[in-house]
Amino acid sequence: MKKPDIVRFSGFSKQTLEFLKNLAANNSKPWLERHRDDYETHLMQPLRALVVELGDLMVSIDPYIETTPAVNKTISKIYRDTRFSRDKSLFKESVWVTFKRPGKDWKDAPAYFFELFSDWYRYGMGYYSASPATMSRFRNAINTRPKEFAKAIAFYDGQKTFTLEGEQYQRLFDADRPDRINLWYQKRSLYLVCNRKVNKRLFSRRIADDLADGFVMLAPLYRFLWKLRS
Repeated sequence: MKKPDIVRFSGFSKQTLEFLKNLAANNSKPWLERHRDDYETHLMQPLRALVVELGDLMVSIDPYIETTPAVNKTISKIYRDTRFSRDKSLFKESVWVTFKRPGKDWKDAPAYFFELFSDWYRYGMGYYSASPATMSRFRNAINTRPKEFAKAIAFYDGQKTFTLEGEQYQRLFDADRPDRINLWYQKRSLYLVCNRKVNKRLFSRRIADDLADGFVMLAPLYRFLWKLRS
């Protein structure tokens, strides 16, 4: 099978967003088959190009990270796995790129992501669904390596790009701990995310610059989280 040509990334297009909108409205295999060329041209081509654009940067952050520009490697499937979803519609309403190390336990490992909807997008880094054991190691690392943790999150207070999200425990583990540390310490799982409405940057290569700048900013925390697994 011939490998798809990968063009230089120049942003997404209004047709990309229109395709996602129409896919959500029709959500049927016959519709997708009739628009297979649009799927390839307006969705897959720019996604693969974005992965290639960011590939060298991601490897500089983590030499073990997956950067192959392909579905099931860095690019999500458009088909929904309805076995584990309450939503039984055939296709997803968004598509995403994930930069992570290969492995079966990816839900419990830190990863970078970019997700695109028809009217907004988001990007960031963190856990998909960290286990209690992982978050216990995270809290222990805060307790035993406070200077290292402080260095890993030094970027956070001075920036306006990312917010810290994820479910948290309501009961305080330690009421005497500073609020800025409890913000992290109380999490059941965590991720840093930037949410944006569709804007002009999405339609040019500047969106790749935004992702690159953001991913580099998050790199100290990404590396701190990976140390929890060693």
